[in-house]
Amino acid sequence: MFCAAVLENLGQTIIPDLGSLESQNDFRTPEFEEFNGKSDSLFFNDGQRRIDFVLVYEDESRKETSKKGTNEKQRRKRQAYESNLICHGLQLEATRSVLDDKLVFVKVHAPWEVLCTYAEIMHIKLPLKPNDLKNRSSAFGTLNWFTKVLSVDESIIKPEQEFFTAPFEKNRMNDFYIVDRDAFFNPATRSRIVYFILSRVKYQLINNVSKFGINRLVNSGIYKAAFPLHDCKFRRQSEDPSCPNERYLLYREWAHPRSIYKKQPLDLISKEVCHPDIGGKIIMCPQCDRLCPFWKLNITCESSKKLCIFDSFGTLVFAVFMGVWVTLFLEFWKRRQAELEYEWDTVELQQEEQARPEYEARCTHVVINEITQEEERIPFTAWGKCIRITLCASAVFFWILLIIASVIGIIVYRLSVFIVFSAKLPKNINGTDPIQKYLTPQTATSITASIISFIIIMILNTIYEKVAIMITNFELPRTQTDYENSLTMKMFLFQFVNYYSSCFYIAFFKGKFVGYPGDPVYWLGKYRNEECDPGGCLLELTTQLTIIMGGKAIWNNIQEVLLPWIMNLIGRFHRVSRSEKITPRWEQDYHLQPMGKLGLFYEYLEMIIQFGFVTLFVASFPLAPLLALVNNILEIRVDAWKLTTQFRRLVPEKAQDIGAWQPIMQGIAILAVVTNAMIIAFTSDMIPRLVYYWSFSVPPYGDHTSYTMEGYINNTLSIFKVADFKNKSKGNPYSELGNHTTCRYRDFRYPPGHPQEYKHNIYYWHVIAAKLAFIIVMEHIIYSVKFFISYAIPDVSKRTKSKIQREKYLTQKLLHENHLKDMTKNMGVIAERMIEAVDNNLRPKLE
Repeated sequence: MFCAAVLENLGQTIIPDLGSLESQNDFRTPEFEEFNGKSDSLFFNDGQRRIDFVLVYEDESRKETSKKGTNEKQRRKRQAYESNLICHGLQLEATRSVLDDKLVFVKVHAPWEVLCTYAEIMHIKLPLKPNDLKNRSSAFGTLNWFTKVLSVDESIIKPEQEFFTAPFEKNRMNDFYIVDRDAFFNPATRSRIVYFILSRVKYQLINNVSKFGINRLVNSGIYKAAFPLHDCKFRRQSEDPSCPNERYLLYREWAHPRSIYKKQPLDLISKEVCHPDIGGKIIMCPQCDRLCPFWKLNITCESSKKLCIFDSFGTLVFAVFMGVWVTLFLEFWKRRQAELEYEWDTVELQQEEQARPEYEARCTHVVINEITQEEERIPFTAWGKCIRITLCASAVFFWILLIIASVIGIIVYRLSVFIVFSAKLPKNINGTDPIQKYLTPQTATSITASIISFIIIMILNTIYEKVAIMITNFELPRTQTDYENSLTMKMFLFQFVNYYSSCFYIAFFKGKFVGYPGDPVYWLGKYRNEECDPGGCLLELTTQLTIIMGGKAIWNNIQEVLLPWIMNLIGRFHRVSRSEKITPRWEQDYHLQPMGKLGLFYEYLEMIIQFGFVTLFVASFPLAPLLALVNNILEIRVDAWKLTTQFRRLVPEKAQDIGAWQPIMQGIAILAVVTNAMIIAFTSDMIPRLVYYWSFSVPPYGDHTSYTMEGYINNTLSIFKVADFKNKSKGNPYSELGNHTTCRYRDFRYPPGHPQEYKHNIYYWHVIAAKLAFIIVMEHIIYSVKFFISYAIPDVSKRTKSKIQREKYLTQKLLHENHLKDMTKNMGVIAERMIEAVDNNLRPKLE
């Protein structure tokens, strides 16, 4: 029988060839059993064998379709696959659906021998001995009490017993802490092992090319779903006394809103602008060609008031604090991550990780390993790998250019629509009309452009997601960690340019290269560059961030929560006529939503993009960290509710750490110091105000007897002679403000009639020098503090180090030393027998 060859090779990582699989006639089929009426049961009908995984397919013989040939091929592939699962030691039991007799549920159980074999193949760490290190009580008793209030109720969710663990070895089984065989492998580990087998078993062989894996079968429609089971309903406990009710407890203590405060069970601007005798009498130059009119400064009164909220000395202090905080956050996260690595047995996972099935299937080239000097199979040659890397890098670069093109499109929109708003919106403030106070051409342009930008961002995200996956699949990384890291870098690069490019434009480019009214700078030779408000572009940057951050949070909740809930609700309505029937646990879970191929990848991506908004642009929007905190507190419970109530149980996977997300956050933290320093220096009005206050408000440059901000606005607005306008850029001659010989514009230039008219004045060079000095000083101070913190805080706590060292010692002692003792003992027995045999041979001769 062809099963024998497979059973003999259970210890191999790559499952051996099984011949012309689907042409076999002696298929082994699963046992068919009727549903026994126990809706909460997690076992086969015998009540002994636990269900570790469930496969769902539609019976081809009962399909209402005329494609008999296709149905027969699918049936043969499925039969070959299930037969090979049985040959690999898995036990299958099939049960027809209670609600739809076309559906068949195949329950999969892994017996003890299979679990032990594959635990050794997968290098799974299992308990050696209970943790015997004493817990150190904190000297801060009040802190312990406060922490206890925030923690989950240990009488409800009991803390797991801590063990020292080691990679499992079958021949050293007696050295492991096996009290109960049924509990030695927990449900998550059992599901991991079964999924490992399901992902590698073959079902077809065509021209020496094998097709294998449950993912391919689900994608092709041969199976409709494959998932592990939730252990009970989330609203009530199971009637089965042996059920641990983990889903119910998680919903009650993690996902419920009443647990929102608990930890997760993880195992100076001047008033001159608004003054009617100052800002109301200052006539500003047109901000676009021909159609744009002259306008009074005081129409920006309301936006200037709002700007005072963020453009202040407090923002500088907060930006410095955030630069230090993000370092503390990352350092303490490393310590927490080290604790979780130990608790979840992933300290040396990188050395243990198996190759992906998709990688193994493409290993057709034989090369000599430089280290072992033995033959090994790889998917492509060095030249082929170089070609793939070049193609992937070119594709990534091409799509990034497309993102930049979309940003340029938004800029063109802003330049075009600003002319329309300038011509249509009121030019004077009417105190009785609140709309005129707030809806200035700049504000209208900023809001509409931000909304359109957000919509384009969401559309491009959908496209880039598929593109990044296609590029990563073509790249063919070896392990799942390599695959996720590669996909992470591509997705983050796309998202970084997509989300942040418009913010970088407003912060560092808009209003910086506009020339002056007599000689404006044109963009693409046609569009006159945008100017900022007299108070700067900071308020516009804040508006952009608010719309994108708020819109992103709303969209994500609709996509992640509302849609699955609606889909499940529609499904329940379709089944309402048959709801009086008792359905088994596996059928209830089947009607939940699948999580998706990338699992929690998008949750990580969402948090990292938010982390970027909070750190990179905090100087322009100090409320961002508070809004992010509120959002994340709610997000934790919403995600918990989603995972426990709306989605099928996830297939367990292990990871040593958060992968490429860690260096990405460290890179953002370093970049954030530069961006915030430059926002304060170049985007906000803080440095020009300080320079005026300390240098230009008093002699020799000023006329005031003491330091003051009086006259600041007049000092920052240069004078332009209307007669010096070029014909192309001359403003609307039909101005409602009357005829004027001069107008004002935001810049530091000499007035007309000066020997250096329209050249930058001494104030400009003082401001530039102060800005550069500020950036250098701020960066060096924050970077020095960051590096000191990174050096002073160890990545791994002393207690965690002790646990790791203790575990290594026990592994050495219990496994390796015992193994040496056994070998020494066996060699002693062999030596005694050899001596005895020699004596027996020599004694007759002596006699």
